[in-house]
Amino acid sequence: KYYPPDFDPAKIPKLKLPKDRQYVVRLMAPFNMRCKTCGEYIYKGKKFNARKETVQNEVYLGLPIFRFYIKCTRCLAEITFKTDPENTDYTMEHGATRNFQAEKLLEEEEKRMQKEREEEELNNPMKVLENRTKDSKLEMEVLENLQELKELNQRQANVDFEAMLKQYKECEEEQKRKEQE
Repeated sequence: KYYPPDFDPAKIPKLKLPKDRQYVVRLMAPFNMRCKTCGEYIYKGKKFNARKETVQNEVYLGLPIFRFYIKCTRCLAEITFKTDPENTDYTMEHGATRNFQAEKLLEEEEKRMQKEREEEELNNPMKVLENRTKDSKLEMEVLENLQELKELNQRQANVDFEAMLKQYKECEEEQKRKEQE
């Protein structure tokens, strides 16, 4: 490109873009969902051309939260969802319902049980001792089972097939000699 000698880049006007500008991006559905208007199932991994915008006045630990707008494949109804960096997931906003996820429920149940146990231990010192003994018993059982498996593997690994074949041949020859006698 040719730049004349009297060119001044400061005179070029800056492009002022709004903060809530929307970009068109290509993304995959982050979870299974069902459209509220037509009942169409949208499966995880289905590709969409989506509009993406930064959610105003919502930040998690300095990370911006994004909102995505997609259209249902059958009825073209608008579906929106946001990023959820706190739970490393997405949250459904409107236009569809999120389908059942067993893994997420298991994780939540495990967290709830852990919190209950910690609260119980704070209030009751005997419960702390009981939980420790249960944990140590469980750990000992796991170690014993592991040791048994290791021993079984060693027994199978120590089989010498050549020696077995040699012993079998010797037994056969001995039986032949006895028959001949």
